[in-house]
Amino acid sequence: MKNKILTAVNALMLIVPWTILPLRSFDWALKSPVAEIMISCYAAFMIFSGVFTLLSYVKAKVQNNVMKVCLIINGLYAIGGVCAFAMMANTYFTK
Repeated sequence: MKNKILTAVNALMLIVPWTILPLRSFDWALKSPVAEIMISCYAAFMIFSGVFTLLSYVKAKVQNNVMKVCLIINGLYAIGGVCAFAMMANTYFTK
């Protein structure tokens, strides 16, 4: 039961980062303070989902095929989130 719940949660975490695309179609989402906050929140969620998936796979030993796919994709999302934070920090400190 625990395996199925963790697998479902991790599979749902694959979809959430893609919800930024419809949000960015609005004019208010492209303006300066909102854009940085939105990207920061999505990057933080992507890092969290990568760490959560890794912990589910290693510590909870949920090691089925769906979790392997989730681990790879959420790991890439986490790397992308770290890169997004690094680019924002670089922009902030070079002004």
